[in-house]
Amino acid sequence: MTDSADTPSFRLAYVPGVTPAKWARIWAERLPDIRLVLLQTSPAEADGLLREGAADAAFVRLPVDRAVYSAIPLYTETTVVVVPKDHVITAAEEITLDDLADEVVLHPLDDVVGWEQPPGEPAFERPATTEDAIELVAAGIGVLVVPQSLARLHHRRDLTYRTLVDAPQSEIALSWPQDATTDLVEDFIGIVRGRTVNSTRGRAQQTPAAEQKKDERRKPQPGGAPRRGTAAGARNRSGGTKGGGGKSGGTKGGGSRRGTGGGKPRRRS
Repeated sequence: MTDSADTPSFRLAYVPGVTPAKWARIWAERLPDIRLVLLQTSPAEADGLLREGAADAAFVRLPVDRAVYSAIPLYTETTVVVVPKDHVITAAEEITLDDLADEVVLHPLDDVVGWEQPPGEPAFERPATTEDAIELVAAGIGVLVVPQSLARLHHRRDLTYRTLVDAPQSEIALSWPQDATTDLVEDFIGIVRGRTVNSTRGRAQQTPAAEQKKDERRKPQPGGAPRRGTAAGARNRSGGTKGGGGKSGGTKGGGSRRGTGGGKPRRRS
């Protein structure tokens, strides 16, 4: 994908909580002539960016429409509950959903945990965004369950969080349209999968040097001499078949021994 004929670029979208800096740095080292354009987007807008061709690939939270998009799962996030620092929940390092049974649990409209049934007591109304829900937690209105990356993104000094050991978890993936798997997309896949710079991206490729070696092995030896290891080569090296031209100049047992009928007569005294 390009901005113009003179400025090639690769456009990468990412949802809140994802930090693409590591992959962006590797891209800059390997493809310095291709500009990487980073587009931060909401989970709801990420699908539209890919579908409309406004982004070449995106870091998203699963699930995605597998009939339209390819996706490579990268990692699973820890789920936490965000609470005020003086909340009773902070007495434990890890808690369960049962510990939230009597709590008002905020459920924002952009929730990414994907509950079948949210825990605790529902709030009077749902906040529009996770950021709005964080403000309500700070005001003592309720608690909020989010992936740990979002708790860190919206960090406040008066709030903290604890791990929810039995909550659903969010999974981050690299996704792109199936009908737009370009060479640059393949290059970025290689980066996130940790392939080396010399990787063939999964394609079987022979280098010119390897092909030349293969051709040389196929060539006959100079002078038409048989290759080592063939039956003809074995006969040439030995000078004949076994017993037909040994060191004694004849077949095994074909030479005469003194004192036999075929030997020179003894001199009489």
